Amino acid sequence: MNNSPSTVSKEKSTSHSYVPLLISPGKVLRGENILSQSGEAIAFFGKSPLIVGGDRSLAKVKSYLEPIIEQQQLIATEASYLPDCAESSLAKLNQAVAKHQADFIIGVGGGKALDTAKLLAHQCRLPVVTIPTSGATCAAWTALSNIYSEAGGFLYDVSLDRCPDLLILDYSLVRTAPRRTLVAGIGDAIAKWYEASVSSGNSTATLTIAAVQQARVLRDILLQKSLAALEDPQGEAWREVVDATVLLAGVIGGIGGANCRTVAAHAVHNGLTHLTEAHDILHGEKVAYGILVQLRLEEMIQGNKLAIAARQQLLKFYGEIGLPRTLEDLGLADVSIAKLRHAADVACNEKSDIHRLPFTVSSEQLTAAMISTTVTQKETTM
Repeated sequence: MNNSPSTVSKEKSTSHSYVPLLISPGKVLRGENILSQSGEAIAFFGKSPLIVGGDRSLAKVKSYLEPIIEQQQLIATEASYLPDCAESSLAKLNQAVAKHQADFIIGVGGGKALDTAKLLAHQCRLPVVTIPTSGATCAAWTALSNIYSEAGGFLYDVSLDRCPDLLILDYSLVRTAPRRTLVAGIGDAIAKWYEASVSSGNSTATLTIAAVQQARVLRDILLQKSLAALEDPQGEAWREVVDATVLLAGVIGGIGGANCRTVAAHAVHNGLTHLTEAHDILHGEKVAYGILVQLRLEEMIQGNKLAIAARQQLLKFYGEIGLPRTLEDLGLADVSIAKLRHAADVACNEKSDIHRLPFTVSSEQLTAAMISTTVTQKETTM
């Protein structure tokens, strides 16, 4: 799949203007030890790459990339995206691009590293290669980057003009990541159904319908295969779940586009990033908890019995694979009500996707849902 002019579709938006539908990276290479076979594909984009990642990811990938750099006679240099995918980090990286005279970007690592690399390439109008080092997010696929403060609080997202030019999903590399990262990726990916079905479930647009149904398929794959995948990282189920969290989750965002957005689960995540106590919690762990909060809101405000059943199903699933079900599981049991209210205020800001719910939510109601979700979950496990 690629984003060449002949294959980029266009769909009429509700404002009757035409927008490009950015479905996929220009090329996807996946397989065991596939990175070692990707030298020519990487070198296609230039001779002077800037390799962007976190300190640990850069160290991990070094042994994979050094033979390619030597074989392809590339002039490469590394740059850290830390302290975060922040405006200040991007300013420094823009300087690094100019100093190195880089002609393409290679992003390695998790979601924030890849978001930084994609946005840097977008700003500098350079090609970008994404190499995920875990199955924690679909950031390697998407035409979107999230911007955070230096303290790690979510600020806003940026739509990019295309998906990455090349995505390399090396199972042998992803397998070296902690188990927790794939569990978090499952939490992030399964949210596609619970959010897309709310924000776009009544759409009559063909591609939006397709995206929502793909989100349902993704949910079913994860519910059926995640436990087996986590029990056997060498097995086929593990590879299928990694494909689901990194690739299929990205496909859904590509097909659905702006008509198939995140809703309350990611809004809760965004709010929690503004709590210092939450900074060691992975993106997908916060999103997974946010799904439960969203379903609790549907119960509280709409009296939705289907939401009750869905939450009970997820509670069982989360317990099996190790996703957080309570504030206590997140390590936030001792956070004050005032701090939770601050997170809820952020999650309910006027630009938040939480307002895509089919009912109005106040920060007081969201705070109550976060707290009552925890109480209800404790009761169900007694």
